[in-house]
Amino acid sequence: GDWALYTDSPLRAYENETGVQPPVGFWDPLGLSASGNNFDFQRRREVELKHGRVSMFATIGYIVPEYWRFPGSLCEKYASPIKFADMPNGLQAISKLPALGLFQIVLFAGLIETNVYNEQVNDEPGNYGAGFLGLRSVGIMNTGIADPEVRKKKLNAELANGRLAMMAIIGMFFQDGLTGSAWGDWANYT
Repeated sequence: GDWALYTDSPLRAYENETGVQPPVGFWDPLGLSASGNNFDFQRRREVELKHGRVSMFATIGYIVPEYWRFPGSLCEKYASPIKFADMPNGLQAISKLPALGLFQIVLFAGLIETNVYNEQVNDEPGNYGAGFLGLRSVGIMNTGIADPEVRKKKLNAELANGRLAMMAIIGMFFQDGLTGSAWGDWANYT
């Protein structure tokens, strides 16, 4: 039917939220916000932002080692020292990473999740008062974005880029899992 006729729909409450962008508009194919519960919507938006931010870093982290590596050793005091240059890319790196290194990564992520980015500012999902790239968390202050239209445009861009990065990293994982490389050899497909 015509969406303009459904004026009493609880989904109307979310039409002006950040992340509602053309050409799709408000898109909820699974009906997760059909109840109209604002707490659920805010929580899901916060989770979407966190997953998008992690996916953006993961996508870059998948691409950069193809072209550049840190010099030196990843761990020297391990039974057999591992150099950064010896670490494979992608999913294969997990099998070469020492268990203690994997534990450190999980511990660091858990500490950041529970201690740093856990209080919202102005009851706004994903706003932890950390500023651009979390720089305010490490003492580099910025004034933020004063113009509300510019801020909304940048927040919409962050959501869109995060959504794209979530699809990209999943695609890289599948490609890597199927072929052993996130990039593949295109000569095999032409």
